[in-house]
Formats: sequence, structure tokens, C-alpha cells
Amino acid sequence: MPTPTKTAARHSATYLPSSEDEASAASLAKVLQVGDDGLAALVAPDGTTIALSAQVHRVLVQVADAMAHGMGVTVAPHNAMLTTQEAADFLGISRPTLVRIIDRGDLEAVKPGRHRYVALQDLIAYQERVAVQRRKSLDEMARDAESAGLYDLLDGQPPLKRH
Repeated sequence: MPTPTKTAARHSATYLPSSEDEASAASLAKVLQVGDDGLAALVAPDGTTIALSAQVHRVLVQVADAMAHGMGVTVAPHNAMLTTQEAADFLGISRPTLVRIIDRGDLEAVKPGRHRYVALQDLIAYQERVAVQRRKSLDEMARDAESAGLYDLLDGQPPLKRH
């Protein structure tokens, strides 16, 4: 696992759109939707045309759409190293909760000095593992509720019962 460097940090940035940015991003998102076949291109100020691959096109559509709706966007290389606070923010949990996850061995972190760092790719893998486990647990709970007669499958609504 790579250790954090100023180079990795330099290639990561979060962009919080202003109202002017939102309007600009909305226009870009609208134009990009037209070229959804992957044949979109950008034209540089000097007239140079740059064809966009399907993947680059999808990235630009996603970024423009998020910014058009007032959401901040973070751009980071997959091998970026995040502080425990950044990693916690990414997962939407508190930093102490993230530290407990690291301490119990569910998520790998490096500690080259005084602070711990988590690789973005490890964080994404952890997030996907948790999502799969959550789906399995919810499916199992639904099956248990169904077998216990707690669901009326004709209308898809659980029966109202007082306890």
C-alpha cells in the first residue's frame, strides 16, 4: 500500500459549486447528455478538438450533473491516501467509528508517522463489502418476516398489528 505523499494530495481536490458554477455545470450536463453515445468531443480555445472516450464522457456527465444540483465533487486518484477524518467523511461516519473499524481489522490503514492513512481503493472495497453484507441481512430479514406471516404478499404491504 502506498504511503501518503504531497504528490497524491496535490492530485486530489474537492470542488464546492457556487450558484454560477451550478448554472455552468447544468449547461455542460445538458450538452453532454446529447453525446451520450461516447462520441462527444471538447473543443479547446485554440480550436483543437479532443474526442472523449465513453468512460471520460460518463465521468464528465456525472461531475457536471452533481455540480448542477449543488453537490460538491471530490476528484482523487484511486490510490490516494486519506486521513482518518477524510475517510470517515467519505463513509458518512464519525472518525472514532472509523478508528474502531480499523482497530478491529475490517479496514487497513498505514501509520508512517503519528497519523493513520487509509487508501481510497481500500475504503471503496470496504464500502462495497458492507453494502453486500447489508443487502444479504435485509434479504434474510425479509424472508424471515415473510415466513413468519408478517407480510401479506397480495398487496405488498405489511399488516397493521398492535403489540
